[in-house]
Amino acid sequence: MIASCHIVGGKALGGAELFYVRLVNALSMRGYPVSAITVEEGDVAARLRADVVQAHVPMRGVWDLESRWQIARILREHQPDIVQTYMGRATRLTHLSKNQRPIHLARLGGYYDPRGFRHAHAWIAASAGIREYLIRHGFPASRIFHISNFVAPYHLSSSADLHQLRRELDIPADALVVTAVGRLHPVKGFDDLLAAFASLPAHINDRPIHLIVVGDGPLAGRLRQYAAQLGIDRRVRWPGWHDHAGRFQELADLCVCSSRQEGLGNTILEAWARSRAVLSTRALGPADTITHHEDGWLTPVGDPKSLAAAMELLLQNEALRLELAANGHRTLVARHGEDAIVDAYLELYRAMLTT
Repeated sequence: MIASCHIVGGKALGGAELFYVRLVNALSMRGYPVSAITVEEGDVAARLRADVVQAHVPMRGVWDLESRWQIARILREHQPDIVQTYMGRATRLTHLSKNQRPIHLARLGGYYDPRGFRHAHAWIAASAGIREYLIRHGFPASRIFHISNFVAPYHLSSSADLHQLRRELDIPADALVVTAVGRLHPVKGFDDLLAAFASLPAHINDRPIHLIVVGDGPLAGRLRQYAAQLGIDRRVRWPGWHDHAGRFQELADLCVCSSRQEGLGNTILEAWARSRAVLSTRALGPADTITHHEDGWLTPVGDPKSLAAAMELLLQNEALRLELAANGHRTLVARHGEDAIVDAYLELYRAMLTT
């Protein structure tokens, strides 16, 4: 049976770290020997199953030579068949000999600087766009594999819980709700979203419109100030970072991804899982994931005017939203289900070990 070790340097939870937890736990639940190298006392380590063997390394930065030595020592002790690293820090700190086990697979969920990934034996791209990005930077196409993400198991909230959440957010019962989830960082385009929202009418079909932005990050203060400048602060809610952001998506009539750059767009998969209509920019990841006018709606990147027009169209048309939501859920099950994605990883591991 294939033994794998998974290494991540992030301490707080983001999209990549949450997927790391989901995949490691899924492999463990299937009975495969799986170990994890994480940062001690981080949110990632706390969410791994008890039967996952863990080791902790500080991973203070990409030039942390002591951590690089510790990772090498742990791998010699555990002797896994596959070592899978996530993002730049863990990948840069992991250096394994060529043409022998363990095999080093570097997973990329975004458009990272490729210089820190070339020493891996092969690469996993979370989207077709990331795969093409690596090929353009000279990586061998035969060693780059596209495997998407899957969403975490979840339970839909009860009507009573959603009503309570709406009250806590002080959103009127008859309001149309737009929800966006993500790190409050420039690449997520939340300033474009706020500008687009500000240009919408305050009511559509006699219903007030409210926006929920779920997340935290370096732009938190500036975005709140921008909302106030636009005069929409009374209709925008900022609940901060939540592990279970899907509750806020369940409140939504429309889920929006306004990113300027996006590896895949986990927020899209999460919205589809909850049968919610999705509007996104044509950033490479979402454009690879969504079929325009079929299971989602796409607008140009960095174009608040187009984003606003699409939001208004979709908020006016409930039947269209329901159609997009149903088709999105079918796409999720067919292409991004847990069984299919875990099977793809295991198939790749077997292939790498037999070549």
